[in-house]
Amino acid sequence: MSFTRAELESFRDAEVADLIGPGCRLLFVGINPGLWTAATGAHFARPGNRFYPALLAAGIIERPIDPTAGMSDADRDHLIERGVGITNLAPRATAKADELTGEELAVGAERLRTVVRDTTPRVVAVAGITAYRTAFGERAAKKGKQPRDLEGAELWLVPNPSGLNAHETVATLAASYREAAIEAGSISG
Repeated sequence: MSFTRAELESFRDAEVADLIGPGCRLLFVGINPGLWTAATGAHFARPGNRFYPALLAAGIIERPIDPTAGMSDADRDHLIERGVGITNLAPRATAKADELTGEELAVGAERLRTVVRDTTPRVVAVAGITAYRTAFGERAAKKGKQPRDLEGAELWLVPNPSGLNAHETVATLAASYREAAIEAGSISG
């Protein structure tokens, strides 16, 4: 599946529903949906995004998931059965995350607090360290487990899987995601 630039632009400012089932143990938090994600309705769907390959390499999922044309019910069910949920700091779709304002990210932090209270995951893994710093006003936050929880859940900052984050590889993403998954009880150490 492919989209023209005009087709993708038609999804600007669209919102994508959270993928969170009952028993969510590990909630991944993206910065915001990209236009491809909004077009397909599937989180981290842009071709080349390394999220699902990293989940597979980390042992969080047991089979490949390719959401580039949308996510199948079987793929959604697999994530939910594995205790994995996905949401975003900001719900508005943009071509790049840097199109978001600091105010949007701060509002997103409050939205995330509500989502975490409502779904009670063991671990929240925010995939976007700079966006987290802006959203929560914690300029010195660094990758890894944070000293404070988020509404009762352990809080982790993990690298964003976007291709724009080129210094990260599937292997380094998988290592970070695996640490959070072990703490969530999604996989054993």
